[in-house]
Formats: sequence, structure tokens, C-alpha cells
Amino acid sequence: MVLAEILEKLSNASGVAGREEEVRSLMKKFMKPHVDEIKEDKLGNVIGIKKGKKNAPKVMLAGHMDEIGLLVKTISKEGFLQFTKIGGIDDRILLGQKVIVYAEKGPLHGIIGSKPPHIQKEEERKRVITCDELFIDIGAGSQEEVKKMGVRIGDPIGFDIKFAKIGKNIVIGKAFDDRVGCAVMAEAMGRLEKTECTIYAVGTVQEEVGLRGATTAAFGISPDIGIALDVTIAGDVPGVKEIEAPIKLGKGPALTVADYGLITHPKVLRLLIDSAEESKIPYQLETGLPGSTDAARISLTREGVPSGVISVPTRYIHSPASLLSLEDAEKAVKLLVTALKKIPKYF
Repeated sequence: MVLAEILEKLSNASGVAGREEEVRSLMKKFMKPHVDEIKEDKLGNVIGIKKGKKNAPKVMLAGHMDEIGLLVKTISKEGFLQFTKIGGIDDRILLGQKVIVYAEKGPLHGIIGSKPPHIQKEEERKRVITCDELFIDIGAGSQEEVKKMGVRIGDPIGFDIKFAKIGKNIVIGKAFDDRVGCAVMAEAMGRLEKTECTIYAVGTVQEEVGLRGATTAAFGISPDIGIALDVTIAGDVPGVKEIEAPIKLGKGPALTVADYGLITHPKVLRLLIDSAEESKIPYQLETGLPGSTDAARISLTREGVPSGVISVPTRYIHSPASLLSLEDAEKAVKLLVTALKKIPKYF
């Protein structure tokens, strides 16, 4: 299965933070043929282990399986669902979005609505409608009807978006943050032949709500090196200054120098840069981004773990649909495979 096909299946899967079952099942399927052992820990992280030499470094790769989304908070007497946000979502992008409520009896389609603009007062039209003023309409006429449809408080809600190719190498889809990191990791494990290092390829849970899965997985693995595989903001769109977000689509994967939660260990950064340059893989360096990745938690495990990040430039992250270049993702795979082979020379 090629990288684009893996990404499509992962993107279309449901996996709101804390409810990653469907994505976890796919990750097991994709990695199992290429690892010596695959297991699931108590929190729900899936770990594929490719064994190396006895005294060689242990490497933890991390791509988070969860996505931003919503949860059912209340059900009104009239049959509308109020919701709470899971992960960082801008209220401005919610109104009018098609969603899927993952109810006990099966998925239900709905739409996020609000008071119609035609009857809003002038001051109402000028401000952002916040999520506590919005609701989800699933076509029910009462609270009892909603309950008969199997909807319960706490049911996860995802955005109703399907993967699509819109250019030669450009794709759009749901949850590229971080299904593309998962796809890159799974594909790299398939291409990686025997290696001196023991590789732990981890699909982590609950990254969007506090890097939780990476924290527990890293504690159990106790790796010598950590590499997170994630997305980063592609700032090459109107209204964004280069100093705010200098990474561009189609210019290769980004290597984090420093972000809010991590200063990349010099040896890891040198490893990634050397791997890219020796293999003639274009790359971009990034610093100053206010967010963080699973590498932030891996690096602070036990006595400390030298860690870094390989990111795929992606437009419109933390919104219902994102856009990326398959060439950037492909180059991220090549960079990761090259770096994994070179680790014993650096550590």
C-alpha cells in the first residue's frame, strides 16, 4: 500500500481524542507485517517494535492518532445537541460545518447551526458566535427522539470531511494533524530493512489534550532517542507574515530547532540535517512556533531523552479540513528511514 492510500484511510477514520479505536486498528494493520512485535498499552497507545542489536540505542517514534473534535454536552428538549470542544478549535470555523455524531447505535450525520443571520441584530452580526451559542441539528424533534437514536452525553463528534486529491500531489482531508505523521511512520517501518537500533513506532493517544499518550508510552519504553512525526503550519497563504510562519508547502519536511515545549537536542538536530543533506532531501528549519509536539514529553522522560521533530508542512491545521503536499510527506519518509539507519554513528 502506497503512502497516499495509507493517509487516505487514516484521514477518513474517526479518532477524536480519547476515542482512537478506529485509527488504532488501522495502525496495527499497517505496521504488523513490518515489525517483530505489536502491542497496545493500558492507555491505548499502539506500539510496533522492530528489534535491533542487543546493546544498540532504543528509538521511540511518535505519531499521534487523535484528532480535534467535539463531545455531546447536553441535549435540549427540542432535540438539539450542545457540545464542548476537544482540542484547540477556533469558534469562527464551526458554524455550518457538517459533522458525524458517533452514537451507540451508529454514526449520525448533522450540521452545526445557530440563530439565522437574517434575524440577528447588527451588533450580533459583528461578533464571533461562540461555541456555547451553537448547536448540532441531527434532524430529531425531541430529546426523547435523540435518545432513541442512541445519542448519549459524552458521545464523540467528528467533522464530516472525506479525503480528496485536488492536484498532482496536493490532497485535502480531515485530521492530517496528525494522521500524516502516523502514515509517515507506518510507511517508514515498511521501508526500513534490518537496523542496528531497536525501533518503537508508537501511535499515541490524546496528544491534542496534553500530549498524554506520549508521556506514558515513553515512560514504559525508556528510549535513548525520540523523534516525533507531526505537522507544522504552512504559512505561505495570504495575510501571514514570514516571521510568523516561514515554513512553505512543497519545500520539504520541517525540522524543529525549538518550539514552546522543546529545544531539539543538538545531536538529534545534527543527525536529521546530515541525513537530509547526504540524501539530497530538501528540508526547512523552524523555530519559535508557540505549539509543541509529543517530543516535548518524550524529552522529559525519566533521566531525559534527546529528542527532535520531523514535520510535514500543512495548511489550515486545527480546522475541519487541511491541505498538504504528498511530496513533502514522501520526503519525510525518506528522511526518517535515512536517519534511523545513521543513529548508531551519532549515539
